[in-house]
Amino acid sequence: MTLLYIIIPLFIIYSLLIIYYWLIWKSIPAYTATISSPQTSISVIIAARNEEDNIGQLLKALQMQTYPAALFDVLVVDDHSTDRTADIVQQFTSVKLLSLKEDNINSYKKKAIEKGIAAATGEMIVTTDADCLPSPNWLQTIAAFKEEKQSVFIAAPVVIDCNSSVLQVFQAMDFMTLQGITGAAVYKKRMSMCNGANLAYERKVFNEVNGFAGVDQIASGDDMLLMHKIWKRYPDKVHYLKSKEAIVSTLPMKTWKAFFNQRIRWASKAKNYDDKRIFAVLLLVYLFNLCFLGLAVAGFFNSYYWLYLAGLVAAKTIVELPFVISLAGFFNKRWMIKLFFLFQPLHILYTIISGLFGQLGKYEWKGRKVK
Repeated sequence: MTLLYIIIPLFIIYSLLIIYYWLIWKSIPAYTATISSPQTSISVIIAARNEEDNIGQLLKALQMQTYPAALFDVLVVDDHSTDRTADIVQQFTSVKLLSLKEDNINSYKKKAIEKGIAAATGEMIVTTDADCLPSPNWLQTIAAFKEEKQSVFIAAPVVIDCNSSVLQVFQAMDFMTLQGITGAAVYKKRMSMCNGANLAYERKVFNEVNGFAGVDQIASGDDMLLMHKIWKRYPDKVHYLKSKEAIVSTLPMKTWKAFFNQRIRWASKAKNYDDKRIFAVLLLVYLFNLCFLGLAVAGFFNSYYWLYLAGLVAAKTIVELPFVISLAGFFNKRWMIKLFFLFQPLHILYTIISGLFGQLGKYEWKGRKVK
C-alpha cells in the first residue's frame, strides 16, 4: 500500500497540471492578422546536413510565400554535408549558401545558426529545419504578429506529417501534445518552451544577449536555451503565435532508433535548463510515469497491483483526452483520437527510456556521436 500513497498524490498533481494546460490552450485566441501589409524584413536561416531529399522542397515552398520577396531572404548553412545538399541549394539563385567550416565542436547546429545570423540582413531571424514545409502565409503571418504584438521572440506551432504506421502516428501524437504544452506555457509565461523548426526573433536581440554564449557547448538547445536568455531580458515580449497559417510541418523519424535518438537529444537539455520551472515539470512527469513501472513490477508479488496498473492507465487517458481532442482539432489530426488509448503503454515506456538515457547516455545524431 505504501506504493499507492506515492502514486495517488503524483496522479492528482499530474492531472491538475494537464487540466491546467488544456484550459490555457483553449483560452489562447487564434491569431488573425490585423496588419495587411507588414514591413518587417526577415532572414530565414536553415542549418542543413545531408538533406538532399528535403531541402529542395523547402526552398520551393519558400519561393511560394505570399510575403513580398523584397522583404525576406533565405540563407542555408551547409553543415559538412556529404550528399548533394549544397548542389541542390545552388540551383536556387536567390538563396545564399554558406558552409560551416568548424569541426570537432559539440554543437554544430548552434554554430551554423550563428554563421547564418552573422550574414543575415533581416530585422527578424526566422529559423526552420531542412525537412520542414511552411504554409504559403507563414512569413506574412509571423511579420504581422511581430508588428502587432511588438514581439522580440515568437514561438510558433509545428506538426509532424505522418502515415498510418505505428511509429509515425506515435511520434505525431506525442509531438502534438508537446506543442500544446508549449503554447500554454509560453502564453501564460510559465516556461520557456519552443521548437527550432518554427522560431522568430529579432536579430539585434540575439546579439544583445550574446547569442548562444554560455550554452554553446551543449549539443542541443538552439531553441529553448536561447529563448530563456531572451525571456529573462524581455519577459513581456516573448509570445506564442497560435495560427494555422503559421504551422510548419515536419517529417517523422524513419526508424525507432532514430526516434529515440531524437527524443534522447531533446531530453539531454534538461540538466542544462536555467529555467528551473521546466525541470520541475519534467521531474513530475518522469516520476509519474515511473509509477507505472513500479506497479508492473509489484504485480509479480501481488496480482492486485496489475489491476491498479490498468486503472491508472485508464485514469491517465481520461485526464489527457480533452487536451488531445483540442489539439487534434487545431492541427487537423482528429483521426488520431481513436488511437490515443492504444498508445498509452508505449508512451509510458518511451518516457521512461528517453528520460533516463537523456541524462545518462550518449546519442547519435546526423551521423555524429554526441555527448
